[in-house]
Amino acid sequence: MEINDFSIVDLFCGVGGLAHGLVKEGFIVDAGIDFDKTCEYAFEKNNNAKFYHRDITTLTSNELQSVYKGDKRKILVGCAPCQPFSIYNRKGVKDNEDSSKNEKWKLLYSFAKLVDETEPEIVSMENVPLLLKFNGGKVFTDFKSKLEGKGYKVSWYIVNAQDYGVPQRRKRLVLFGSKYGKIDLIDKTVCNNQYVTVKEAIGHLPPVEDGVPHPNDQLHRARKLTPLNKKRIQATKPGGNWNDWDESLILECHKKESGKGFKSVYGRMKWDEVAPTMTTYCIGLSNGRFGHPEQDRAITLREAALIQSFPQNYDFIDPNSQMSNAAIARQIGNAVPVGLGIAIAQSIKNHIEQIENN
Repeated sequence: MEINDFSIVDLFCGVGGLAHGLVKEGFIVDAGIDFDKTCEYAFEKNNNAKFYHRDITTLTSNELQSVYKGDKRKILVGCAPCQPFSIYNRKGVKDNEDSSKNEKWKLLYSFAKLVDETEPEIVSMENVPLLLKFNGGKVFTDFKSKLEGKGYKVSWYIVNAQDYGVPQRRKRLVLFGSKYGKIDLIDKTVCNNQYVTVKEAIGHLPPVEDGVPHPNDQLHRARKLTPLNKKRIQATKPGGNWNDWDESLILECHKKESGKGFKSVYGRMKWDEVAPTMTTYCIGLSNGRFGHPEQDRAITLREAALIQSFPQNYDFIDPNSQMSNAAIARQIGNAVPVGLGIAIAQSIKNHIEQIENN
């Protein structure tokens, strides 16, 4: 049994961060499925795979079976959108609610249902660690139990992407299920805290002004700042935030006692550290610590993609259509970092080799 004996489908594939990690490790990803059609160009262009624009909650097992190649063995991977498990989206949610009937959690239950009905030999699911705690862990337990009921050996890990060469603090839950036994996550690839820094990730890029794209790379563009926000970033030191500002620059909300704790906005990164977690608002100066360490602007789309460990030649922009900065930032922020995708791929590869040797 070899990796080329498997056909892989990526659910909630987005622009292909997880798929690209698998491809870089020699796997063949035959298809990606996602509700966001704007991801089609980048997914297909960079991964030599077919994109299917579908709602996972209405996808049938027969439809999923049809996108696998021939009679190859099957691997199903995916990262169900994690926003439902965000702290900000849990208000008003009762701990004893029936999660399977809540629209917010429907995607993960749909993922489990497709596994139950198609029974791929190997499964991997990536999500946020908060999934373990929500509703007493019921959503996670339901997913895990569904797989175990079908004979999968399930293993799961809490990882930080920075331990696998991603220049970013990003804690994630990685789950594996296999019909052949336990899949062990590979050991950390970064030793002695020698993390990839912001400077190593983006320091080689040419400088750009806010609102002015680089002529040789349309993705290397940052949002235009207002004159007031320009003064704010100029007053912010590397690693600092709005606490560095003169009183005249501080927002009224931050002057109130209730706003003084919001220190993770209007922040600058530091060259010699890893970046903060990239979000769907990763190019907004006011949305986090997304200020460039040196230049007076927020990071560009290309810088965000590099911090997500996408290769610099990863092509996000369809020349035949227009896409807003916000849409591309959403794609990048939602993606599984390629470096973490590689770690997942290597773990699955090692498992397949162990099966072959046994």
